[in-house]
Amino acid sequence: MLAACQKSTPQNPEPFRKITVAFTYQPESVLMHVAMAQDFFTAEGLEVQPQMYSFGKTALQAVVDGKADFATVAETPLMFSILRGEPVTAIANIVTSSSNHAIVARRDTGIAKLADLKGKRVGFTPGTTSEFFLDSILTASGLTRPEIEPVAIDPEDMQQSLERKRVDAVCTWNYPLIQIRRQLGADVAVFYDRDIYTETFNVAAQKAFIENNADTAERVLRALLKAEAFVADKPEAAQTIMARATRLELSLVKDVWADFNYELALDQTLLITLEDETRWAMKNRLADREVMPDYRLHIHTDSLAAVKPAAVSIYH
Repeated sequence: MLAACQKSTPQNPEPFRKITVAFTYQPESVLMHVAMAQDFFTAEGLEVQPQMYSFGKTALQAVVDGKADFATVAETPLMFSILRGEPVTAIANIVTSSSNHAIVARRDTGIAKLADLKGKRVGFTPGTTSEFFLDSILTASGLTRPEIEPVAIDPEDMQQSLERKRVDAVCTWNYPLIQIRRQLGADVAVFYDRDIYTETFNVAAQKAFIENNADTAERVLRALLKAEAFVADKPEAAQTIMARATRLELSLVKDVWADFNYELALDQTLLITLEDETRWAMKNRLADREVMPDYRLHIHTDSLAAVKPAAVSIYH
């Protein structure tokens, strides 16, 4: 009997792996917020220390600086980081959207159509999707950046800058975008272009970290896959989680919900977008680089392929 009891004694469980994740208050980070709130990371044996940021560029910088293990970030800051020679890699895309960006302009400055931006002060956030979308929509309307007066502004300062007339228009994303529309109402004109740009929001890390912690990366992605299923099955509960986590009105979260596809993937969209934005950055001398990087070396497919093979359709 004693021997039987000794055999049935369980071994010490594997200790939780501690990781730090830098993610944002933006709607693109919904899966992260849901995974945290529903303890999906805990279920995968992870103890997550969250670091919150207002946008992905600063979250990615935390990874570059060694202050975080993972970050959520759009492809534009990721592209600039790679062009600077920083050893970062994307392990999954967690959101796509072609409706998350717009230019919001004050009507009292004479802006009724995109062409009216000529000579006007336009706020944008350098090194982010805001900058790329701004140049793209200007080109589509027959303008170039030298024909406007670009003003660098952080996302959280967009609304105040527009209200106080420090700028005539801003190029931004949600949630600031819809907050500005709500606050200024009929006083602003809003310009979308859903055909010129599809944003990808990604989970990124340092390459060496992923190479040395492949199992940890898989655990993170399994937790996010559970969040993906939760969002699909219980969207209203997910919206409530997001509103509480970001301390925003639930109606605000609901207003932008349908603009995003909350699904893990790695497909050619990310690779093509990174290359398109690199050509744009080099053409406009926004980066000290003249040769296209091999972005396949900065997209890690193995971890997502291990947990959701059908989600990977980008090939090396």
